[in-house]
Amino acid sequence: MNARRNCTKVPIKVLVVDDSALVRQLMTQLLEEDPGIEVVGAAADPYIAREKIKQLNPDVLTLDVEMPRMDGLTFLRNLMRLRPMPVVMVSTLTERGAQVTLDALSLGAVDFIAKPKLDVARGLTEYAGLLIEKVKQAAKARVVAPAPERNGEVAAHAPAVAYRTTHRLLAIGASTGGTEAIREVLTQMPADAPATVIAQHIPGAFSAPFAERLNRHSRMTVLHVERDQELLPGHAYVAPGGRHLRVFRSGARWHCRLGDDDPVRRHRPSVDALFESVAEHVGGNASAALLTGMGDDGARGLLALRKAGAATLVQDEASSVVWGMPGAAVALGAAQETVPLAHVAQRLLAGTAHD
Repeated sequence: MNARRNCTKVPIKVLVVDDSALVRQLMTQLLEEDPGIEVVGAAADPYIAREKIKQLNPDVLTLDVEMPRMDGLTFLRNLMRLRPMPVVMVSTLTERGAQVTLDALSLGAVDFIAKPKLDVARGLTEYAGLLIEKVKQAAKARVVAPAPERNGEVAAHAPAVAYRTTHRLLAIGASTGGTEAIREVLTQMPADAPATVIAQHIPGAFSAPFAERLNRHSRMTVLHVERDQELLPGHAYVAPGGRHLRVFRSGARWHCRLGDDDPVRRHRPSVDALFESVAEHVGGNASAALLTGMGDDGARGLLALRKAGAATLVQDEASSVVWGMPGAAVALGAAQETVPLAHVAQRLLAGTAHD
């Protein structure tokens, strides 16, 4: 585990690893526009990167997904085993790029930024602010070498929490580090858990593969929401990237609805948008958890849920990759409980155990 970076004026040292000379040059220029970042080197492949890590001792690595001589995942796996450090993946907006990036996050990468398949220079320039923000957050992130997955399926070593289906609803929101945090929570959910709605900050090309991955790890049926539909027990519903997910009541039943309205707190899907709809239409019949993530999206929504009588909790700082969103919720007084990630599923279900 790396120590969290102290808040000093010492620049964050970054090593850029990419097989494209153009991308290496462009990312170096973009990152060094911020006085708080120093690109100490660049590498065209993992073998060169390995030597430069030893020589330059960077704080953060940006790593291309598809690399020559050694693929990015193999390099990342070795890196996290031998020298765990914050890594931001640079992936392509393709189905394969999404799958490999999700694999990288499961191996311990902190975050990712997607580069377009065409006109990479223009696309990365448009993402400059986001790239800088993610590198800065990565420098402060908690990095832990992950335990190996077991064939990607629902694992017998992760027992489900006992639960009897009721008319309750669960809501989960996350950002940086959330793809793996949500996976861990759903792995512990029983097949008859209450309907669960999920907002994770993720690009549109990545959200369907993310939902598919969750479905492989969960006893619940996990769906990528593509239309308005009824919410059913035993099912989890993942907001699509680029669209808001909200809950509303229709008669005696709850439904979810997609929205293309403006981003909230700079995000679409927004956790605040989801949580506020749950507060309005579900109220005290809900339990909600705000997990790891940078920024403050979801904090106000969690407060609205608490005021509406819902059970509210946040992931604790020690188990969070970035304690921005949970910390903001704690500062607002929105969370009734602050718990380790390993206990989130149990506490979510406990908050809905009363009738």
